[in-house]
Amino acid sequence: MSKSIETQHDSKPQQFFHGTKAQLKKGDLISAGFNSNYGKQKKALFVYLSATLDAAIWGAELALGDAPERIYVVEPTGPIEDDPNLTDKKFPGNPTKSYRTREPLLIVDEIKHWQGHSHEQLTTMKQNIARLKELGIEAIED
Repeated sequence: MSKSIETQHDSKPQQFFHGTKAQLKKGDLISAGFNSNYGKQKKALFVYLSATLDAAIWGAELALGDAPERIYVVEPTGPIEDDPNLTDKKFPGNPTKSYRTREPLLIVDEIKHWQGHSHEQLTTMKQNIARLKELGIEAIED
């Protein structure tokens, strides 16, 4: 299911975000086909984005590695669809406004000042992810 990048109420384009630990710059493309920042670090079939800053912050905070967390404003270069890892059963109706695409994301800006989640929230989320991993539950990539 593809999404339009315009809001329903006006012609102003919807703003999308991507959270990561990768150091990129305006004009760079974030593409599928590289090792994922999550789980078993398999080759990613999709690139993920969100229309909420909070979801992008989670993406940056949960990405593997020790590099600084970064939030980029991105534009999809092709169709996007609901992210089944966060929709369907977990959050019906996609309240996190989380999406994925097989097409690259164009970096249009970086958000330099943002507030991360509390230590307690981050610890709880990482424990939940570890529990799912123990159960053999990985990200949906089909």
